[in-house]
Amino acid sequence: MKRRGFITLLGGVAAWPLAARAEQAAVPVVGLLDQRSPDELADRLRGFRQGLRDSDFVEGQNVAIDYRWAQNKEDRLPELAADLVRRRVAVIAATGGIGPALAAKAATTTIPVVFIVSDDPVRLGLVASLARPGGNLTGINFFNVELTAKRLELLREIVPAATRVAVLINPANTEYTETTVREVGAAARAIGLQIQALKASTIGEINAAFATFVRERPDALFVGQDPFFNSRRTQLVHLATRYAVPASYTARDFAEAGGLMSYGANIADAWRQAGSYAGHILKGARSADLPVVQSSKFELVINAQTATMLGLTVPDKLIATADEVIE
Repeated sequence: MKRRGFITLLGGVAAWPLAARAEQAAVPVVGLLDQRSPDELADRLRGFRQGLRDSDFVEGQNVAIDYRWAQNKEDRLPELAADLVRRRVAVIAATGGIGPALAAKAATTTIPVVFIVSDDPVRLGLVASLARPGGNLTGINFFNVELTAKRLELLREIVPAATRVAVLINPANTEYTETTVREVGAAARAIGLQIQALKASTIGEINAAFATFVRERPDALFVGQDPFFNSRRTQLVHLATRYAVPASYTARDFAEAGGLMSYGANIADAWRQAGSYAGHILKGARSADLPVVQSSKFELVINAQTATMLGLTVPDKLIATADEVIE
């Protein structure tokens, strides 16, 4: 009797690892595709994980996240997307802008994709319509490109004597560049500003662009929307400080790093919304039925310390309307 019980116990011990492995294998995997490196995306990753938690999924417990970082080499995105497809992930989160979204779209027509983009996803061909995406893609549109005119007006308010503004764009990212140049050009003409486009798609080219300020002496700098620029925000803010040029940026990360001002969507919140959508899909929702979320949470952040260093007086009106003033 004791011997039979001992054998039964051994059988249970032998079976337990198999059951554990089967349970582990059943954990769904989210593939996260981004064209940058994770070094300066901690806040956004926290937002994405919070969105998953809002849908009852916790990384390392009942969901896994398989990260693919292109390290600012956009030509790597198609292969990274294809790798996630081969991995048979349950859903792909294309978080790094237009490039990852298009790469994921080209890689699969069956795996659900949740994108985060700052331009019109219908115009980009990602979805049939905002209300009814229709295919395997849906996601978050946070409108930073469309806010170009407003951001330029705010820069003019904080630097009222400005007449010439340098605009930094990334020629390697044609979608963002074309839209930025078009929007900034129209907005500048409307308020009587002259603009000068500066191109940079590498660390060295960013340094070279700022070096021209010694000769050109623009009154202010408008940094275009681009994932690469976001990944280089410490460099950009440092150079703007070094050359004493007032600069406007797309996201609060820049102002927190010492940039003069930022105006745009709360991108960490957009990542949270993307995480929540990924969680809905893991629970059985169809991406075709999930309308594209149009982010409506915009914020103006002003770094008062930087303004003082630049000899600027921030108008009381801007102080009153700012979502945050960094003292």
